[in-house]
Amino acid sequence: MEWDAVVGVLCIGVKTVFSDLTSSTLTSFALERQQETVSSMASLVAYDDSDSEAEPEPAGSFNPAGQRKDTSDVVRPPGQNVAPGSLPAKPGSREDPARCHLPLVRLWRSDPGSCPSQRLQWPRTEPEVTFSTSEPPRPSLWTTHAPAGHVPLAAARFKQVKLTWGTYEPPEPSFCARTKSETPGKNGSSLQRKRCEDCVIPYTPKRLRQLQALSTETGKSKDTEAQGPSAGRAPAPAPLCVASRVSEFIQPYLDSPYKETKIPRNVLFHLRGHQGPVNSVQWCPVLSQSHMLLSTSMDKTFKVWNAVDSGSCLQTYSLHGEAVRAARWSPCGQRILSGGFDFAVHLTDLETGTQLFSGQSDFRVTTLKFHPRDHSLFVCGGFSSEMKAWDIRTSKVVRSYKATIQQTLDILFLREGSEFLSSTDASSRDSADRTIIAWDFRSSAKISNQIFHERYTCPSLTLHPREPVFLAQTNGNYLALFSSVWPYRMSRRRRYEGHKVEGYSVGCECSPDGDLLVTGSADGRVLMYSFRTASRARTLHGHSQACVGATFHPLLPSVLATCSWEGDIKIWH
Repeated sequence: MEWDAVVGVLCIGVKTVFSDLTSSTLTSFALERQQETVSSMASLVAYDDSDSEAEPEPAGSFNPAGQRKDTSDVVRPPGQNVAPGSLPAKPGSREDPARCHLPLVRLWRSDPGSCPSQRLQWPRTEPEVTFSTSEPPRPSLWTTHAPAGHVPLAAARFKQVKLTWGTYEPPEPSFCARTKSETPGKNGSSLQRKRCEDCVIPYTPKRLRQLQALSTETGKSKDTEAQGPSAGRAPAPAPLCVASRVSEFIQPYLDSPYKETKIPRNVLFHLRGHQGPVNSVQWCPVLSQSHMLLSTSMDKTFKVWNAVDSGSCLQTYSLHGEAVRAARWSPCGQRILSGGFDFAVHLTDLETGTQLFSGQSDFRVTTLKFHPRDHSLFVCGGFSSEMKAWDIRTSKVVRSYKATIQQTLDILFLREGSEFLSSTDASSRDSADRTIIAWDFRSSAKISNQIFHERYTCPSLTLHPREPVFLAQTNGNYLALFSSVWPYRMSRRRRYEGHKVEGYSVGCECSPDGDLLVTGSADGRVLMYSFRTASRARTLHGHSQACVGATFHPLLPSVLATCSWEGDIKIWH
């Protein structure tokens, strides 16, 4: 029994000693593994959100309460620098000459399942460290052990930084850039998804993305600032080169009054340049510059031609994103007002090539006219039951003219500009009396809508230069004559027939002396009538498709310009 007791006491003692040795060994091993783990993560530290850039500080050991304590007393000499892009080979603490410790490492231990590399937060901007050339650089907590342009290796992998020392090699693309092209599937790694969420991608506005894509495709750089209401539009055209001298063909007629219009017979120029149907043509209203001809087209452009001397195109304007349906010379002859199917209205200066006015309407513009007295005002209409008067000086709509109709086809100002007419596409039985409406410009009130009682639409209107009458082109294949004073009665005795309209916007016009009327035709012909007798004076077979515009020169007695739906322009004399 005594022997058994002795053996039992010895077993208990051996067990106790073995337990103490095992506990101390395991504790030492755990501390060593913890120290190695913290040292391996020295480069994956997290910076505070500040404007300065800090170096990673090797981590020491942690006590059970979570407090950090230094495990090494190694001090690096002040003159020794860290090799670029490398990390300390041995964990420990470094001190500056002033014996100030660097900021402590902050590891996120609240989420045991996450790696510290997932929680990195890099400053948005990399500060540039510059020193004065007159004074030597002072030791700093941030630059004592690294060059001025040094950044941690982990930061260099996430952001390209141009180093100021040695040779520079571009770092690898960021993690988000790689994961964008290699998007994980539904069962992808949660670690990759979490890291991609933590990376900050700068926001790029949609407008800038579109401009960058456009410059990549075309190979040309675009300005990132939008000019005017429509961004991404074509750049402003070059100034129009207009000769200071007057054309030698126009010079003899400047000092003499207009006598009579002669009937043109031959083609002087055949102008080709538009890639779509030509909607209208107009001579410059300034007599000394009346060799210039304005044309609008469905190819989204309008052009200015020298249609008297050479028949060449002086300038092409691509300011609209859709078809240019209407354009007018300003009364001064130095600007062009244009409107199109892109809902935009532009006033372009020909001498500088800049846009003096840009407006955005809420409908497709098909017609516009300057006020005959106040040239800073104009009225435009289109695919809407409402017409609007704009003031160029303020770039605002000053008046609105609303009629219960579908579309405005043409606008015509009467004498002095106090009244104007509008033609609409209302042609049903109960709305035939609203085909032509007279408006008071100032009060926006209707003066009369009982003008044209026949069931035809009127695609164009024109005013006689000398008589108090106006003419309306009708889809009944005739020109109707009206009085231009209230009550605007239509003449039952005089009607100009023989051409075809057939739904085209065929224009009509009077000669400067008022003796001849000219109109196009849907079959390509150009017809001229005597104003007094309504008889046909001449027919020109000039176009293979519908002739939609014809206008006499304001000074030369026998020059006529016509345009067609096939996209060509002809100058007759």
